[in-house]
Amino acid sequence: MKKNFKHIGYAFLLALSLGSCKKSIDEKFNNPEKTAVVTVPYMFTGMLNNTRVRAEYWQYRTFVLTATSYFAQTSYLPNTNTVYQPNDGYMGNRWEDFYHPNGSANGVMALYRTMEVTYNQMSATDKATNDVIMNAARVTLYDQASQMVDCWGDIPFSEAGSLETSATVKNPKFDDQIALYKSFIAGLDAASTYFKTATLSDQATKAFKQQDILLGGSVDKWRRYANSIRLRLLMRMSFYDEVGSKAEVAKMLADPTSYPLIDGGNAANYNPASTDVLLTPLTTYTGSLQDALTQGNSNGAPDYMLNTVMLPANDPRIPVIFDKGVDMTDPNNPKPNKDYRAQVVTMPGEEGSRTFTQYSVVNPTTFLTNNKLPGIVMTAPEVNFLKAEAFERWGGGDAKKAYETAVSQSVYFYFYLNSLGTGVKPTLSAADVQAFLLNNTTTVAGGPTVLYTGSQTEKLAKIWIQKWVHFGFMQGTQAWSEYRRTKYPKLTFPSTGKLANYTTPPTRLVYPSVETGFNSHYNDVKAKDTRTTKIFWDVK
Repeated sequence: MKKNFKHIGYAFLLALSLGSCKKSIDEKFNNPEKTAVVTVPYMFTGMLNNTRVRAEYWQYRTFVLTATSYFAQTSYLPNTNTVYQPNDGYMGNRWEDFYHPNGSANGVMALYRTMEVTYNQMSATDKATNDVIMNAARVTLYDQASQMVDCWGDIPFSEAGSLETSATVKNPKFDDQIALYKSFIAGLDAASTYFKTATLSDQATKAFKQQDILLGGSVDKWRRYANSIRLRLLMRMSFYDEVGSKAEVAKMLADPTSYPLIDGGNAANYNPASTDVLLTPLTTYTGSLQDALTQGNSNGAPDYMLNTVMLPANDPRIPVIFDKGVDMTDPNNPKPNKDYRAQVVTMPGEEGSRTFTQYSVVNPTTFLTNNKLPGIVMTAPEVNFLKAEAFERWGGGDAKKAYETAVSQSVYFYFYLNSLGTGVKPTLSAADVQAFLLNNTTTVAGGPTVLYTGSQTEKLAKIWIQKWVHFGFMQGTQAWSEYRRTKYPKLTFPSTGKLANYTTPPTRLVYPSVETGFNSHYNDVKAKDTRTTKIFWDVK
């Protein structure tokens, strides 16, 4: 019954959730006290104001830092017996937050379905005014839904939100993940085509700029965002359907006029604030990720990332991503650690806890106390890493240039995040970045060099590993998806002493009990609801 009736009272919940944010988002919301109707523009802002995108406690403590970034090792992995067993309640919270509004999110799916109903009841004139917002909302929906597919596989989509669309209670079927991916890719293409030729009235322009808290009502940026997410999805399924992906990607990359991207103008020293798709914090937000990171020692430096990839290469990102830490073994005599180093992932759990402070942690200025840290949606480095992979595998462009641009942009991106915080601000020069690109240090642990040389296999490994570093824990879910797709880096996951049936990380998340216990269509997917079933694009 919970599943069937969970959308009842939706308009009331929406008014509460969005109304409480009114002053925090300054003047970008309409005043809910002055209207009795929840409008399409107003609901669009609700879709964007997503705590599952924002850099806030609940998303990171209960999902990213205890599941996806664990399984990608972009955050510290404690060697405990339950580390590969996600908490069903937390996974259920994440699942439900996509489908309906509750305490920690506004329910992207429910909001969009309600927007559809409202839009379909409009006059032709009003539809024209709201077209730009509906297209932007679809891009947002496809982005979020594709991440649900990446985690779970088949998900309810086409029939989800039946109460909003038809005023009937219906258990939604699980849609096929391949069909969903293809529909998202087609839908993003359609949205990009719309933005390419969109001519907005003054009323539409005003509403879009007022309610778009993500990209400020820029049609050009929404077009770039749609194309960039489409490129991500095409590359993600490219080992499953190489012929189809190659053709579509080649068409996009060969015609940047028709398919502009979030690529920073291909400039190494770019401006993330004006280029990337970042969800800035609410104006009254005073929190940070400190509690999320320090609980469970999630602020520890990950072994492979720091010890094997970054340190040997003298990576200039190290001082803004990590801090050497302070040895608190003797609380009465704290000693700053002399060097950057991460605790090895195979260290027994008890010893790891006892010696934790002897190792490096994440940078406090950049991450722990930074209340201006944005939610990361799409960045130029990711786009250029995708370009580099496509060019290296299929030709059509300069893979080395795209790779070097992506690596350089990632350095500047992390220095930008650091600049938003209060505390120590390391300096960076163009010479530092250039030296990094030329680094050809070979590590005994088999870590990759940075210099773009070697066989195609070696070059692709460098692209994928540097993209993995770029994602870090902030984009832990993307890192986990790319790790499963590419099988890079070559990580070690300790299995000794783990719970039976949980000796390795899963290849997908199992459906949470909040869905399996109430949706009768679960029987249709029950046979493949295992932690070892692979998402369709995971074929390497």
